[in-house]
Amino acid sequence: MKSVFAVMTALARRTGALNLGQGFPDSDGPDFLLDAARRAIGEGLNQYPPVNGLPRLRQAISEQREAEYGLRYDPDSEIVVTMGATEAVAAALPALCDTGDEVIVFEPYYDAYGAAISLAGGVRRTVLLQRDGDRFVFDPDELRGTVTSRTRVILLNSPHNPTGKVFGLRELEQIAKVCREHDLIAVTDEVYEYLTYDGVRHITLASLPGMRERTLAISSAGKTFNVTGWKVGWACGPARLVDALVSVKQYLTFAGGGPFQAAVAEGLRNPRPWVDTLRDDLQGRRDTLLTGLAAAGIRTWTPEGTYFLQADAASFGHHDGEELCHVLAERAGVVLLPSTAFYDDKEAGRPLLRLAFCKRQQTLDTAVERLTAFALARPQETQA
Repeated sequence: MKSVFAVMTALARRTGALNLGQGFPDSDGPDFLLDAARRAIGEGLNQYPPVNGLPRLRQAISEQREAEYGLRYDPDSEIVVTMGATEAVAAALPALCDTGDEVIVFEPYYDAYGAAISLAGGVRRTVLLQRDGDRFVFDPDELRGTVTSRTRVILLNSPHNPTGKVFGLRELEQIAKVCREHDLIAVTDEVYEYLTYDGVRHITLASLPGMRERTLAISSAGKTFNVTGWKVGWACGPARLVDALVSVKQYLTFAGGGPFQAAVAEGLRNPRPWVDTLRDDLQGRRDTLLTGLAAAGIRTWTPEGTYFLQADAASFGHHDGEELCHVLAERAGVVLLPSTAFYDDKEAGRPLLRLAFCKRQQTLDTAVERLTAFALARPQETQA
């Protein structure tokens, strides 16, 4: 069965529509990073790296976590490099869960999580992120009520795909309390850690009291440096959790991407000049969509981070986001993603669409023009 990303990308190709569905940038990362990868290839770094990653990259990750969050990780025993963050999640869950163990995720959730839980033989339990004004929030009582004697892991994605939510300190404290009280492990997907807007700052759950020793914190270079195709990710945590992850990872990909790992090590040693510019640029592109869609009467929820924002299908005169995405591709020349792809409760996600704003400014301007024309034409068509 094809993923929704493959289906909608194929639709964009067939119709020639602009693709705001899949979340990949359409511009390259910084020249210094690309040049570092070329040098590494030329220097012969083209065979298998160690299963836990190049030592220089693990050292750079250790330095980055301490500089950003004040957390020290031993680069030899508490860090593992993976083939992207997706592999880190896919290896962590079977490493930490037995068949029938429960994993709590916040819904909507990135679709790879569901697949990883299933492959681990786990049982998925969801806590709904509810629309509340301009934000998505969860009910702490629902979170507590979801925990059972079989619950093993809470899988947290912040900044959050697909809503753009950044979990705040109070929310993280509520999650941490549940983890401590029920002796749960937290697996945190933090790939958008630098991509937060309007002064909002990402807080890693591992930095809260009692959480470093029970958290696997996952991130990657793809979103930080606009190199999503390199698939260089990592996980940091106590040695017992990292060892468990490696015991599964070694039979998945073993290791790869040696030249890219070497380049990322250079990038992580001074990421701020690049990522600050990238973040500001993405905030401007986000605002292009928010302002343009609002002017056309299209309801959106302002994302605090990531590449994505949510829009209300009803603003286009439709109540079914899946149906609307096909209509927009054919008639407006823009492909969006139906948010039902991220929900177990399809009715909760049916009114929503996900738009990616990690695209060139010209692409976003044209998309706004096309979506505006479609939205403004709707009343006239209804009257006809």
